[in-house]
Amino acid sequence: MKETTGDQFQAETKYGRDRLPGGRLDGSSKPDTYKRYPAAKRVGLPPPQTEGGTDLWRVLATRRSMRRFQAAPLALAELSQLLWAAQGITKRTEGYGFRAAPSAGALYPVETYLVIHSVAGVEPGVYHYAVETHELEQLRSGDYRLEVAAAALDQGMAAQASVVFVWTAVFARSKWKYHQRAYRYVYLDAGHIAAHVSLAAVALGLGSCQVAALYDDESNALLGVDGEEESTLYMTVVGRPR
Repeated sequence: MKETTGDQFQAETKYGRDRLPGGRLDGSSKPDTYKRYPAAKRVGLPPPQTEGGTDLWRVLATRRSMRRFQAAPLALAELSQLLWAAQGITKRTEGYGFRAAPSAGALYPVETYLVIHSVAGVEPGVYHYAVETHELEQLRSGDYRLEVAAAALDQGMAAQASVVFVWTAVFARSKWKYHQRAYRYVYLDAGHIAAHVSLAAVALGLGSCQVAALYDDESNALLGVDGEEESTLYMTVVGRPR
């Protein structure tokens, strides 16, 4: 059978007892954990709720992918809760923030962007989630329903939902420690985060659908990332199920 790029990647990034990366990590070359947009307009988010709520087992039993949504907007508090479940800081130790979803080596290479269509009190547009401060940073204002649906392999649910989460990876954060194997880990990290959002959506009475079928270049252009140092991995659409 002819070997493909995917086959080669899987083979070349395997670990074995005689094939593990060695050497010391250089702390001085470690990439910054957080991405910041200092000039962006900021939108504060309500504090997340960490007690009460729907029973976890009920949430797991009722989670399903939803592709049809009402026109009703999300509340800002609901969006805040989804973002906190995705990547919110749940523990601070000596200035370091551990997050809700796990990450290989606690390196957190995944960034969360939002294409907001309908959230009460928030102007439609493209946003970045500032994890450090639990805020939104506005990158572009306007209606991007058609653009994000086109980027999501022309799937109309991305235009119909209230918000589309778009996850990218800043590859250098993981490559600093894991080298080429980092490319395995960033996708696992994104999967953990998306799973948290899907469960949080159920707990809030919302619906979601995870989207891996996307046009990479179109998605990257929408977010304003270069597709090399940082590139889109995954999406999730969220809204009120119909």
